[in-house]
Amino acid sequence: MCMQARFSPSVASRRFDFILLPEFSMLSLISAMETLQNANLCVQRDFYSWQLCSQDGAPVQSSLGMKTDVSKALTEIDRPCDVVVVGGERIHLHDIEPLKIWLRRHARDGVRVTGLCTAAYALAKIGLLHEVPATLHWQYRDSFEECFPHTVLSPEAYVSNQTRCTSSGGISAIDLFLDFVGQDFGEATASHVAESMCYNAIREVQKGIRVDVPSQFRAKNPRLARTLMEMEQNLETPLSPQDLASRIGISVRQLERLFRSQLGSSPKQFYMRLRLRRAYLLILQTQMDVICVAMACGFQSPSHFSKCFRSEFGISPIQLQRGQSPSMG
Repeated sequence: MCMQARFSPSVASRRFDFILLPEFSMLSLISAMETLQNANLCVQRDFYSWQLCSQDGAPVQSSLGMKTDVSKALTEIDRPCDVVVVGGERIHLHDIEPLKIWLRRHARDGVRVTGLCTAAYALAKIGLLHEVPATLHWQYRDSFEECFPHTVLSPEAYVSNQTRCTSSGGISAIDLFLDFVGQDFGEATASHVAESMCYNAIREVQKGIRVDVPSQFRAKNPRLARTLMEMEQNLETPLSPQDLASRIGISVRQLERLFRSQLGSSPKQFYMRLRLRRAYLLILQTQMDVICVAMACGFQSPSHFSKCFRSEFGISPIQLQRGQSPSMG
């Protein structure tokens, strides 16, 4: 059983208005709500409450394909204080004009606005992340940086920054909402809530996780990790194997051996896959034309880009842009 909180928040209760965008992440939503529910159990009163909302009051389909009923439309929300926008797949394709109008009005009143999963994309589009660091799901980081170059992306799994908060998706919402609990009741209570969710050990691991590079590209070998970071930071103007080796302080032959032993690939092949992965996501997540995507990923020749892209994904960039699916398994 949780210990009763020794800290008293400055308000009698706190309500979170969760605004669900189409194809929202169910895992992010449930992670946040479960944290609030366990916090209520730990402080032995219903301090936190929440309601599900949508832009028009209609049910919203999650990324799992399930329709989720909501309580209210945006215009029916009375005196919002904590607004949580829950994003998910294909965030760039969905109409958020009603949210834009409503949220801009209330954000001026000091409402705390939180974005889960990919919702930082929507918040940036609305204009709420000027000079405010943010984070979002790693699959959308490249397209986010292309669309919003003046917004600083944090490598952390979540950002808690007074009235503008974001998390990168999934269980990182737990960490962000535990931070909220800590702000209201103190870190001891937040730890008790984590214990009640059997999350304390995971929470310690989460503190060291960065979302700027996907997990499959992280490496324990320091030299390999530095090389991958150099590659990630130089996708638009790729570095030669000689330049990479020089920056890491090893020979090209040593670099080749390192990649073969650790990744089963040459540096050149791996670099190409990184660039093509970025191109794939840019085509899916932005309105950029194929030539601009090619240049943003370090390809000077559109025909060469198309050939490499088709070889990797079994489909041309144009076909993917038109909505066709890759033929590769």
